[in-house]
Amino acid sequence: MKTLISAEELKKRVKELGKQISEDYEGKEFTFLLVLKGSTIFGADLFREIKSHRVELDCIRLSSYKGTKSTGSVSMDHGELARFEGRNLLVVEDIVDTGTTLSFFLKELEKVKPESVRICSLFEKKKVNQGKVKVDYLGFDIGNEFIVGYGLDYNQKYRNLPDIEIYEGEND
Repeated sequence: MKTLISAEELKKRVKELGKQISEDYEGKEFTFLLVLKGSTIFGADLFREIKSHRVELDCIRLSSYKGTKSTGSVSMDHGELARFEGRNLLVVEDIVDTGTTLSFFLKELEKVKPESVRICSLFEKKKVNQGKVKVDYLGFDIGNEFIVGYGLDYNQKYRNLPDIEIYEGEND
């Protein structure tokens, strides 16, 4: 595998995102909503960078990948989306690729009428997403490589890598 973004670059960008989010949400209550599992490591680091005592942490599991390809459909534990009614939500995602997962989730969220919804994603493949999902806070725009590390996986492996690596296939 080849390193695309180092742990040091990730740490620096997460601090910058945390500062921007803190400024934008100053004095406002909001829910920091992690999309599991991929955003867990990024989200934990980002959450610690937010300088607010008026932020709640929540999680939801969404999935649309099998191996290195999007399946085109999204699975979600609907749980109780109603808990987001009237809330300011910051949806924290690891990567926006085709936009399928977040488009689905945003439509589901509309049904419960949150006060506001903003998206923070560590990565976006802008050439693939093509504006289907608007990312309000973006870490890095990347090409169409399949990446692993810092929470991102291939078949549940490689999440623990500190850097972002381009996955080129192995004997898994």
